[in-house]
Amino acid sequence: MIMNIKHTLILFIMTLGISVHAQSIYDISVKTIDAKTVKLDQYKDKVVLIVNVASECGYTPQYEGLESIYEKYKNQGFVILGFPCNQFGGQEPGTNEEIKAFCSSKFNVKFPLFDKIEVNGENRHPLYELLAGKASAFAGDITWNFNKFLIGRDGKIVLRFDSSIEPTSKQLTGAIEQALKKN
Repeated sequence: MIMNIKHTLILFIMTLGISVHAQSIYDISVKTIDAKTVKLDQYKDKVVLIVNVASECGYTPQYEGLESIYEKYKNQGFVILGFPCNQFGGQEPGTNEEIKAFCSSKFNVKFPLFDKIEVNGENRHPLYELLAGKASAFAGDITWNFNKFLIGRDGKIVLRFDSSIEPTSKQLTGAIEQALKKN
């Protein structure tokens, strides 16, 4: 009898553990670069581009292109979410305050920036577990800074783009425009 209760309790706890995994980006909370906790459900019905960013990377000039497409499409329901990451060559060593100041002064970034996170490994943020973890349609470790995930208005991943894909490329802007057309 005690053994059955114990097994039932273990199964119940395991079920709880499974149910806490995010099914959608809208289930996930993140911290802004100003340390405020926000839930990503505030971006429901928007097309979202999620990018792991860094200030001292060869791809850092992509901030300019990211800001350009953000300005071009934001009034149509598009947003970029930038997540600083220091896992690739130590290319994002600064504090959140330093990152924010750099992005603002050097690239005039106006799209939302968030707290520095890990995108791979044991401490992978739940957002990146959803985006690139084993259960994702686009599974696989993030290869470098400025990997991009395009999320449709329904909160599902549309496409994943490698760091080398420029934000203003026809490949990326075409995908954004297609996603914006869908309800």
